[in-house]
Amino acid sequence: METLLAEARKTTTPKGKRDLALIRLMHDLGLRRGEVVALDLADLDLEDGKVAIVGKGKSEKTCVTLNAPTTSALADWVAARGEWPGPLFVRLDRAAGPGHPTRLDAANVARASKKLGLKAGLSRATNPHGLRHQGITRALDLAHGDVRKVKRFSRHAKLETLLRYDDNRRDEAGAIAKMLGEDSE
Repeated sequence: METLLAEARKTTTPKGKRDLALIRLMHDLGLRRGEVVALDLADLDLEDGKVAIVGKGKSEKTCVTLNAPTTSALADWVAARGEWPGPLFVRLDRAAGPGHPTRLDAANVARASKKLGLKAGLSRATNPHGLRHQGITRALDLAHGDVRKVKRFSRHAKLETLLRYDDNRRDEAGAIAKMLGEDSE
């Protein structure tokens, strides 16, 4: 993740600032790309460090607390974007058309994260769900495997989903295979 963030910080263009804010939201807050592209400027409260999201399968907005690096990235993006109402994340290419900002869609976010990953020299393509997955897995590490806390962070409806992240993080299957191998020697 550090390599990706370092690459994202290198670009000081509006697109670079936008992409850094996207990466931070998906990784640091575990947001889904659908949650990110649905954000409007009005959903963001930089002073209180909160963002209101509509989670997967939900109809009401939930406030999520921003951390300092994500708040900073969003503030930089908003300064570059301008404070006019509308979608928080917009396209910045010629196809968007001058004066008519077009909301980023899920495919735009996927392309931006993939492009940034390749630019950073990462061997695997970086995708939005992968960023969310990395953030949730790292949260499990930092929370010492406290799945209840990380379930609230990730906003997964089922604990079983989060337990798969935890099992992969600790490679439980590999540990059992090792024990069996040692047992049969």
